[in-house]
Amino acid sequence: MPRTVHCQHEHRDTEGLDFVPWPGELGQRIYQHIGKAAWAKWLAHQTMLINENRLSPMDPKHRAFLAAEMQKFLFEGGADKPAGYVPTDET
Repeated sequence: MPRTVHCQHEHRDTEGLDFVPWPGELGQRIYQHIGKAAWAKWLAHQTMLINENRLSPMDPKHRAFLAAEMQKFLFEGGADKPAGYVPTDET
């Protein structure tokens, strides 16, 4: 039976993650309070941030930026899109 959490991003009970997705205290908080659907939304947003800002996951400054954006996105009601971001129509 899957874990159930009260997702702080979606404000509802939903299926929890199967593993801690990020190291440290933030990862534990995500595991305990974020559902799979919200995590999938974050991954899509993170991909957009990496591509639009030309970030490298190997750069410690870029990882710190992504961690801060992750916290804002999941727990503080959203994160900003990069300046000049124009979504593509994928239909």
